[in-house]
Amino acid sequence: MVQIAPSLLSADFACLGKEVHRISQAGADLIHLDIMDGHFVPNLTFGPMVVSAIRPYSSLPFDVHLMLDKPSGFIEAFAVAGADFITVHLESDEDPAVLISQIKKHGKKAGLSVRPQTNINRLIPYLPDIDLVLVMSVEPGFGGQAFQCQALDKVVALKALIGTKKIKISIDGGVNPQTAPACVLAGADILVSGSYIFKHRSYARAIAGLKERQ
Repeated sequence: MVQIAPSLLSADFACLGKEVHRISQAGADLIHLDIMDGHFVPNLTFGPMVVSAIRPYSSLPFDVHLMLDKPSGFIEAFAVAGADFITVHLESDEDPAVLISQIKKHGKKAGLSVRPQTNINRLIPYLPDIDLVLVMSVEPGFGGQAFQCQALDKVVALKALIGTKKIKISIDGGVNPQTAPACVLAGADILVSGSYIFKHRSYARAIAGLKERQ
């Protein structure tokens, strides 16, 4: 069954710990945390101290998505703060192989993310060493964007490239009950959803609705 990873980018930041607890109780499988530096993407979110502060509110895996120009300087801090997955962008200013090695050194699962216009074949050299690929179905940086359908072709192609390797495919951006079935059919293992879940009256119904659409 597909896993659901609510994105805290759309949560109520005034009570983030309670939001993490509520979403965990509502049936989420992972917690997705978007970390933005104002350079790689034109927005700022939060840092390791916030991740550390909300870590006690859930036993679910934390999937920390680093939308940073230079993530190497922050990997250790997020590992210590409680990340389980640390995902960096293929398009960052640093060598992905070095970043993957750094993540693994801290005992965390390593992910690579690609923006909508990035050729999926650029991931091939790194597939033997990663645990997750995050396919962006919107331009990273802001929640509430419309789903870009070309992401589905990337997921299909990626599934073929991965073959029998134990790599999860996650898709992020514009995921809702209308787009979720196509994501699952294409081969996604994890659906990252922010606006749809956190704007719903019932987090549990929102999550269940996404799972029922596969």
